[in-house]
Amino acid sequence: MKIGILGAGHIAEKMAKTIKYIGEKPYAVASRDLDKAKAFAKNFEFEKAYGSYEELLNDKELELVYVATPHSHHYDHIKLCLNHGKPVLCEKSFTQNAKQAREVLELSKEKNLYLGEAIWSRYMPSRAFANNIIKSGQIGEVKMVTANLGYNNMDRKDRLTNPNLAGGALLDVGVYSLNFIDMILDKPYTDIVTSCTYTDTGVDETDMITLKFDGGIIANAMSSIRVPTEQNGIVYGTKGFLIARNINNVDTIEVYNSDRKKIGQMPMPGVFTGFEYELSAAIRDVQAGKIESEEMPHSKILYIMELMDKCREEWGIVYPNEK
Repeated sequence: MKIGILGAGHIAEKMAKTIKYIGEKPYAVASRDLDKAKAFAKNFEFEKAYGSYEELLNDKELELVYVATPHSHHYDHIKLCLNHGKPVLCEKSFTQNAKQAREVLELSKEKNLYLGEAIWSRYMPSRAFANNIIKSGQIGEVKMVTANLGYNNMDRKDRLTNPNLAGGALLDVGVYSLNFIDMILDKPYTDIVTSCTYTDTGVDETDMITLKFDGGIIANAMSSIRVPTEQNGIVYGTKGFLIARNINNVDTIEVYNSDRKKIGQMPMPGVFTGFEYELSAAIRDVQAGKIESEEMPHSKILYIMELMDKCREEWGIVYPNEK
């Protein structure tokens, strides 16, 4: 499949390596800076380089576009791709808000074109490993889940602190904590209590989100661009618990009984960039004529966006272009 990348930054470089790794065609890249696009194309052996996104999307041979621009631009760039008749795999977070997500998801249906969110943890093998352990009954009935993802010094990056770029911890790292919880529980929350601290620019720096669910289940999601955390996802059951090490790229799952004795440890399959799973799923679904992936269906994309909107509403954070 001939794959194009819209944007030529760091995240695009990882996808460029992945395209070649899985044996697909690194076909075309576009940047607003033609020299940058040409350099990118040369470095990663792309056939074509374009100095505008429109030129890329007018290429009739292009079969799938990966959107690798900042959160603040995803809505416009997804629309641009779909309106040019191109299937889209868009980097997380999908859009700035649920209103934007709802609009482009409807456009995907209207155009009958694939539209997916590239949140790699949804597609990785570790997801099935964790769910199979839970289904086996080893840890009993799930009653509590915690998930956290935090890094230090990320607050120094303009992309993560600039309100005009939809900066903040939530859309960049908090989205992983929320997705981990949803992959485990797979049900809507019934109540939410949340708070955050703020950067000097007014976006969220460290977040705490507590969710309640039917069945006496509670979950806690934490994220930060200011402090490092151990980055674990923990699923607590009536007979024990499991720990998924490094929730946005799980490398090991450990299982403990009710006496806190380790009864199992499973290293996860190695990854190249980790993007190979989401990209392979997108290619599979485009070739099958589908408009969404089973791993991250449109309903889940919208659910997570609505949940993050609710958090930002509680925190009083509105991005400038939402006013």
